[in-house]
Amino acid sequence: MKKLIIYLLWAAVQTAVAQRIVPAPPQTNPVVLAGATLHAGNGRVVPQSVVRFEKGIITYAGPAAEYRMSNQSAQVIDVSGKHIYPGIIAANTQLGLNEIELVRATNDYAEVGDFTTCVRSLIAYNTDSRVIPTLRNNGILLAQVVPMGGLLAGTSSVVQLDAWNWEDAAYAADNGIHLYWPGYFRYRWTSMGAETSPDSLYERQVQRIKEFFQEAFSYLSRPAPEVPNLNFEAVRGLKDGRQKLFIHCQYVREIIHAVQWAVSLQLKPVIVGGRDAHLCADLLKQHQVPVLLPDAHSLPPYPDSDLELPYRTAALLYEAGVLYGLTTSGFWQVRNLPFMAGTTVAYGVPYEAAVASVTSSVAKILGIDERTGTLEPGKDANLLVTGGDLLDMRTSQVEAAFIQGRAINLDDAQRHLYRIYKEKYGLR
Repeated sequence: MKKLIIYLLWAAVQTAVAQRIVPAPPQTNPVVLAGATLHAGNGRVVPQSVVRFEKGIITYAGPAAEYRMSNQSAQVIDVSGKHIYPGIIAANTQLGLNEIELVRATNDYAEVGDFTTCVRSLIAYNTDSRVIPTLRNNGILLAQVVPMGGLLAGTSSVVQLDAWNWEDAAYAADNGIHLYWPGYFRYRWTSMGAETSPDSLYERQVQRIKEFFQEAFSYLSRPAPEVPNLNFEAVRGLKDGRQKLFIHCQYVREIIHAVQWAVSLQLKPVIVGGRDAHLCADLLKQHQVPVLLPDAHSLPPYPDSDLELPYRTAALLYEAGVLYGLTTSGFWQVRNLPFMAGTTVAYGVPYEAAVASVTSSVAKILGIDERTGTLEPGKDANLLVTGGDLLDMRTSQVEAAFIQGRAINLDDAQRHLYRIYKEKYGLR
C-alpha cells in the first residue's frame, strides 16, 4: 500500500509538471507583423497594416504603405488575410484565486469579516492555474484579480497571464478597492416563487460603510501612529486619488445611493454589475462614473423585463455616452468574453466600439490605458493575431498572441486531452 501511494503521488506530480506551460522569455529581436487588418482598439481600422514592436513596446502601427524599414533587422511575419487586435482585458474575475469551485481548499478569493481592505488578491494569485491557458488561447491576455466577501473585500490588481509567479505577473498592483454595496431588497422563496421586500438591514449596513470611511479618512489626515491600522492604511490610495473604488451593486436604487455617496467623498467610483445602469445613465454620465457590465449572455433581471435586455444593455449605455466595459462572472467562463462583445454588436453596438469594450475601455476603467488597451506606438505590445473575427464564436481562431512582445504558447490542458483522445480513437 505504501509503495502504491508513493507511485500515485509521483504520477500526479509528473502529470502536473507535464501540463505546466513554460512562460515565454523576453523579446530579443524586433518583430514586424505585415499585411493584416489592424483593429487598434480606439475605433481605427487599417486594412493593409504593419505592426512593429521591439523590447516589448510598439514602435509602429499603421498602414503598410507608410511604413519605413528600420536599419535594424527584424523578424518579419506575413499575416496577410488575418486580423490584429489588442489583447483582451478581463475585469472583475477570480482567475487564479479559484480553481475547482466545489473544492474549498482550491479557493482563495475571500476572507472572513466585513472590512478587510488590507487583503491583497495579488499575493494569492496562482500562476499555475490550469484555467489560465484556456483563456489565453481565446484572446484574454490581462486580468483584474478581485477579492470577494464582506462589505469591503480588499484590493485588486491587474496581472498579465504568462508568468512564473505573482511577482512576475503583476501589471498594476493594488490599484483598486472593492466595496460590495448592500442589497436594498431581500429575497424569499415560497411555493409561489420569489418574493421581494425591502431589507431592514440595508440602512444599517450603509451606515457602517460610511462610518468606516469617516474613521479611515480621519486616521489618514493625522500623523501615522507607531502601530498602524492596516485596514485604514489600505485606503490611503483612495484618499489621494491613486486608487479607484469599485462598487459592486446591481439595482437602480443601490447604484444611485452608492454614486451619490462616493461623489460626496470625491472618490473615483466604478460600478461593477449595474444591471439597472441604463435606468440611471444620466447620473452616471453627469459624474463620469464608468460601468463594468457583466454577463451579456444571461436572463432578464425582472419577470416583466424585455427578454433581450441583457443583450441590449451595452447599447443603451453606449447611446447614453456612459463609458462601459464588458465582464463576466467567475473565472473559467471568462473565455467567452469576446463572444459576449459580439452579441452586443448584434444588438446595436458598433463593431469597433464592441472591440473597445473588452480592450481600451476596460484599460481606461482600470487605469492602465497609458500602457495598454490600444495598438499605438509607445504602448506595450499586448496583441493578438486571429484567423477570423475575434468576436464571432464560429470563425474566431487566435493564431498568435504577444504579451509585452513575448510570443505566448497557446496550448492548454483541454487541447492536450483533445489530442490524446483524438489519437486513441483514430480521428483525423
